Amino acid sequence: MIRKLASGKYRLYSSQPDPRTGKRRNLGTFPTLARAKQHERAIQFFKRRR
Repeated sequence: MIRKLASGKYRLYSSQPDPRTGKRRNLGTFPTLARAKQHERAIQFFKRRR
């Protein structure tokens, strides 16, 4: 999940909340939406790779 911050940057959060804290894990902050989407795709690739 990608959210726009007040600073104008974009932050990537995990899709499921962290069981310990109940909040979504921060997976990185990026200057553009395109860069955040690119990183999200890279994460999905490495999650499914075996």
